Amino acid sequence: MSRLADLPELNFPRATLFIRSASEYDEIQCLTRKKWLKLEPEEWVRQHLIHYLTTTLDYPLSLMAVEHKLTLNGLEKRADLVCYNNNAQPVLIAECKSPNMQLSQDTLDQAARYNLVLNCPVLLLTNGLNHYALATDINSPVEILKSIPPYKQ
Repeated sequence: MSRLADLPELNFPRATLFIRSASEYDEIQCLTRKKWLKLEPEEWVRQHLIHYLTTTLDYPLSLMAVEHKLTLNGLEKRADLVCYNNNAQPVLIAECKSPNMQLSQDTLDQAARYNLVLNCPVLLLTNGLNHYALATDINSPVEILKSIPPYKQ
């Protein structure tokens, strides 16, 4: 059970998020889905990321899919966040982890598996404290980017 006092300051600009205390746990309103969710550490990171992508890097909120369903080797999976362009092509996959989890090769492998289905040019790994953006191109080696690229149509 996460309580607000237990949630760390993240390595994102301060975000305007709607949070409320319920009887059993705190809740946060999803910026994309406009519904109340249990405030888990991973959700804390995801909502901050969504806020950052929309307010700082110009990714349209209307072109984001949270917990995007995909089928990989006959198994249903969910990508934490997928951002699309106006042609409905995915441009970024984000894999969000709790701030107390280290980003690892397993995190990258998870995002890369989702990318086998979605074929995004950018993978983003974040635990809210550290962020790694990688450019993927079938004709080039994976490149670690200096920052998360802004949205471009």
